[in-house]
Amino acid sequence: MEIIGQIISGSYNEMQEEFTLNQVKHLQTTSVLNENQVNQLYEYLEKHKDEVDGQVLSLYDQLLVRLSQEDIHKFLADLERLRDMYE
Repeated sequence: MEIIGQIISGSYNEMQEEFTLNQVKHLQTTSVLNENQVNQLYEYLEKHKDEVDGQVLSLYDQLLVRLSQEDIHKFLADLERLRDMYE
């Protein structure tokens, strides 16, 4: 099932219960996330969502993507939608 969020997009495989992340903001990537990883990412961003400087996400351990506070709130909304799919 294709998921197109405000910050992330990818596809959810119901049979394997994993999400293949294909895009973050406008950048292409490929990462497979299981339920635990999605929850850990959600909890981390939830804990740090009000930091003025935002957060930096690393793609391929090389490319740094800045997430503003607004981006983090959108990312959290995308992850909430994804977390519902694991249930």
